[in-house]
Amino acid sequence: MAKSTGGSSKLLWLMILLVLISTAAAGVAIYLVMNDRNNDGSGNIQEQRLERQAPIFLKIDPFTVNLADDDFGSRLLYTGLSLKVGTEETRAILHEHMPQVRSRLLMLFSGKQASQITSPEGKRRLSEEVIAVLSDPLTEPQPPLDIRDVLFTEFIVQ
Repeated sequence: MAKSTGGSSKLLWLMILLVLISTAAAGVAIYLVMNDRNNDGSGNIQEQRLERQAPIFLKIDPFTVNLADDDFGSRLLYTGLSLKVGTEETRAILHEHMPQVRSRLLMLFSGKQASQITSPEGKRRLSEEVIAVLSDPLTEPQPPLDIRDVLFTEFIVQ
């Protein structure tokens, strides 16, 4: 029998070398992952500044208004809406002046015909007009109001 010690010793050294390379690669990977975690906690200031803010809504009780006459005669609009505002101050001003707010909305809606406000595009235009009407000062002096959106919660034309 012939001894093959040269081949098996080369295989042993090759195995040891592969284990050392694998261990070194695993160590580098662990270091990079741990270093990346440490940097995320203190280095990214912009993410820390982003904080979830709860939306501020002002609910306006539903009301009924006569619409302008059209081809089908007189029509009624029953609507309820909520205003999404940007600041608590805007919500407080609108709440304090709710009779004026409702009056302005009634005047705006009563000048519309049913055909103008029943389509999705018509409702979008109407919401823009609501923001414009309510952005006019309710009292003097008054800071600018931050009304961001009009949400129709009820909308029936009859």
